[in-house]
Amino acid sequence: MAKDTAQKTDEKWVYSFGSGKAEGRADMRNLLGGKGANLAEMSSLGLPVPPGFTVTTDVCTYYYANKENYPPELKDEVEKALDAVEKIVGTKFGDANNPLLVSVRSGARASMPGMMDTVLNLGLNDRTVLGLAKSSGDDRFAWDSYRRFIQMYSNVVLDVAHHYFEEALELRKEDLGVHMDTDLKSDDWRSVVGEYKKIVEKRTGRAFPQEPREQLWGAIGAVFGSWMNQRAITYRRLHSIPESWGTAVNVQAMVFGNMGDDCATGVAFTRDPSTGTNLFYGEYLVNAQGEDVVAGIRTPQHLTIEGKTAQKSDAPAMEEVMPEVFGQLAKVRETLEKHYRDMQDIEFTVQRGKLYMLQTRNGKRTAKAALKIAVDMVREGLIDKKQAVERIVPSSLDQLLHPTLDPKASRKVIAKGLPASPGAASGKVVFSADEAEKQARAGEKVILVRRETSPEDIHGMHAAEGILTSTGGMTSHAAVVARGMGKPCVAGAGDVRIDGKAGTLSVRGTTVKTGEQITLDGSTGEIMLGVVPTVQPELSGDFAELMVWADEVRRLGIRANAETPADAAQARKFGAEGIGLCRTEHMFFEGDRIVAVRQMILADDEKSRRTALAKIQPMQARDFVELFEIMAGLPVTIRLLDPPLHEFLPKTDADMAQVAKDLGVDVKEIEARAHKLHEFNPMLGHRGVRLGISYPEIYEMQARAIFEAVAEVQKKNGKTVTPEIMIPLVATKKELDLMKAVVDQVASEVSQMSGQTLEYMVGTMIELPRAALRAAEIAETAEFFSFGTNDLTQTTFGLSRDDSASFLEKYQQKGILEHDPFASLDIEGVGELIEIARERGRRTRNSLKLGICGEHGGDPASVFFCHKAGLDYVSCSPFRVPIARLAAAQAALGGALKTE
Repeated sequence: MAKDTAQKTDEKWVYSFGSGKAEGRADMRNLLGGKGANLAEMSSLGLPVPPGFTVTTDVCTYYYANKENYPPELKDEVEKALDAVEKIVGTKFGDANNPLLVSVRSGARASMPGMMDTVLNLGLNDRTVLGLAKSSGDDRFAWDSYRRFIQMYSNVVLDVAHHYFEEALELRKEDLGVHMDTDLKSDDWRSVVGEYKKIVEKRTGRAFPQEPREQLWGAIGAVFGSWMNQRAITYRRLHSIPESWGTAVNVQAMVFGNMGDDCATGVAFTRDPSTGTNLFYGEYLVNAQGEDVVAGIRTPQHLTIEGKTAQKSDAPAMEEVMPEVFGQLAKVRETLEKHYRDMQDIEFTVQRGKLYMLQTRNGKRTAKAALKIAVDMVREGLIDKKQAVERIVPSSLDQLLHPTLDPKASRKVIAKGLPASPGAASGKVVFSADEAEKQARAGEKVILVRRETSPEDIHGMHAAEGILTSTGGMTSHAAVVARGMGKPCVAGAGDVRIDGKAGTLSVRGTTVKTGEQITLDGSTGEIMLGVVPTVQPELSGDFAELMVWADEVRRLGIRANAETPADAAQARKFGAEGIGLCRTEHMFFEGDRIVAVRQMILADDEKSRRTALAKIQPMQARDFVELFEIMAGLPVTIRLLDPPLHEFLPKTDADMAQVAKDLGVDVKEIEARAHKLHEFNPMLGHRGVRLGISYPEIYEMQARAIFEAVAEVQKKNGKTVTPEIMIPLVATKKELDLMKAVVDQVASEVSQMSGQTLEYMVGTMIELPRAALRAAEIAETAEFFSFGTNDLTQTTFGLSRDDSASFLEKYQQKGILEHDPFASLDIEGVGELIEIARERGRRTRNSLKLGICGEHGGDPASVFFCHKAGLDYVSCSPFRVPIARLAAAQAALGGALKTE
């Protein structure tokens, strides 16, 4: 994980905060983690933060570099910091009469909600529980706190599963004839503690640790250990968080939200994280600990009267129950937003009428909310336009570019929950994360249905189209994670009864079984039977404004890969500045033209081929006319035929018989031709320019269709159209020379016949390492290069894109590859070839136009590389165009790519 740092002794490993002072600051998040840095900052701002200290991320790095041992100075530094906390609070750690209790939480530099482990009430034992009862004046509270601590500590540190404790508690409640935890009295909790300690001894072979310092070091070790647990590893992989960052540990004096009805705990966002509206948004629970809110064990109440009214809730809002404390919290909201100049996610506790702030961090939000918050904050004067552009995660725009439910479609709503994460999804119901992942891998669309989700479900949540839970609120694990992933989520659907073992969800007489379809609307909280149709999103308002700001700063052009009029129109709507890849072979499969294509393939001589091609030519010309008119003078790069001919022939016996009938030939003739065209490795076979060399009449026909379309559109509109004609899979200059001669000859003929002056460019697709290395001589003929990074990645790695998925994940897990090279450009290898081709190509032809047109054109990290490499444009699928526009703007601003 890191270099050995065993010799390092001059480093400070622990940073204290509290009582209006702090040794750390917000800009020290790499060392203190996000939570520790912000606790220090809030303390320095004079906000009511319980005192504590942060053990740095460097300790985590040291711990893994030194066989899970701590730096020798750490123990003394922790003791000094603990002593400072004792002085501020006026209690002693381990004191039998008036004990200091602490929480131990993780805090990486990147927010990882629910990924790492927390322990509350640490310091309780058989003696200090009596001291807590005495100092608080509440026996029931003390024993309830102790049983919570045993359960948490045993699960996090001793690896005893939660369900053993839950079962013991349920049995106790059954014996007492009660349903709610709140019905248990002091003696009941005392006996539950006894049961819990027996469970620990049975499961671990040791008594529950009674020494507070042993407890503390056990918890610190567990936080560092949890950095390498499976769910943290999965989360880091999904969110591109490096393992080397490590986590910090935050030890903080406990404050209690569960000492009575003048106590509470809550989570709030300074603006609505789903819509971005400037409203205080959050939830709280009276007489509860913080874990109760986010774990979804109890359904919480709203902070504000407005929030309560909007959700039609009967439960009183904090604004009504605790008006004075709510007023203080509202002022904290204002202070934090002005200080951080961003929407904050805050956690707080009220202990006996006094407000304490436990955390602030930049709040996770939907893409829609991120746009609104950024644009609003520019209007409010908190940030400028460039900062607004840098605030938005480019990949998150995906959330806005996909369908929502068709408002005209009929729908059968069976239940309603909380609208926890917007968007709409339909899929087959599954009840476990493993099943969700398994079915998704098999190509099924699934909805993950759980009573509540936990961090162990992360892989299933990622695989699912949407998530439904029957408990938990808008700040539960399911809600926060789904919003981060851009997945629709309906949470807290209390009317839904979920039986995972039986594989059913039921609500008011309706039962849905495993494998049956439901639809979720994460924007309204509605759950519907069956599949409800969707509509495409309309982008305007905040989105359009931010995109204008992005376009003002970016240098890189953004084009789209499109060959149909529908794709081209969609690309223009999303702001594409031309077509960077029009794959002409896609046009060959349309309607009756496939028959003419097959006639051409079956032809034995050039004359017969030309006869078939003459039928295809007017059809291709019509396609190009439509594209040129939609793109209205913008550049259109047209790739001449690329795939091998056998791809156009039928594969099954039944299809062959049908084609033989359509063409009026014997089926044996088709079988013989298919056999003759068969290749063992077609990706490296008779395709691209090699087809043009063998059958120049194919490229001649395509060039004629292009130029006739140009002439027609120019005559009709009176404006020049400049197509960019691209020859694929070139390895040598001679190949390109021969094909350019064909194109030039046809252009001359069409120009003479139409009386139109034809302007055009001829270039090539760089898909082979040899072409990149020989770019200097190829550029003598080529006027542009377009890097076909899909095939260039295949030929550089010697990897088949279609077959490598089965083992690439292993390569990532073992650290051989950081990411899938087909999803995000391999900058070291493929990137170097692109840079070599740029440098050598432009040395020959200074005006050489350069772009990429593989799937990487819509990957933000790849767009950053293309900007730095000096390319002129990237081309991507129409729905990725806004993502590429924003990533290109962030690259031009010179900062780091925004990834979270």
